[in-house]
Amino acid sequence: MIRTTGFAALYADHRGELVGYAGRILGDVGRAEEVVQEAFIRFAASADTTVIDEPLAYLYRTVRNLCLDTKRGAERDRRRDLLLADALGDLDGLRDAGPTPEAAALSRQELRRLQEAMAELPERMRRALELHRFNELTVKQVARDLGVSVGTAHGLIAQALEHCRARLDRR
Repeated sequence: MIRTTGFAALYADHRGELVGYAGRILGDVGRAEEVVQEAFIRFAASADTTVIDEPLAYLYRTVRNLCLDTKRGAERDRRRDLLLADALGDLDGLRDAGPTPEAAALSRQELRRLQEAMAELPERMRRALELHRFNELTVKQVARDLGVSVGTAHGLIAQALEHCRARLDRR
């Protein structure tokens, strides 16, 4: 049997090697540290009741087995997560199949009303709104494009938005 002092010396002398060994198997040094600690805990528990002829070989075998168990568990978890994601994805596909016919009809009707409201706008005001909202230009860029001041461009956009909101009965 190994005495406690022998156990501590074995741990101190070989911990780094065992972590490196486990790290190569797992590809994760943090998880390797945990595996080596678990191996030493198991080793210490069995050393009290069992004669271990080759303690270092025993530790390497324990670390290897724990690494393999860890990898199998991770793969099992990964497969479970993929299956769950696929199942949830299928449900999302059903839920997000698109707008209902009623919602689509309402959207088309609202779009027509917006087009009519924009057609009523003076040309420069309509152009300012289109550049800002549809082309995503800043107010400064709209002003430069229209050849007006930034304040004028801002006013044109604000008036156009107010007109469209009023025609769509929105506030």
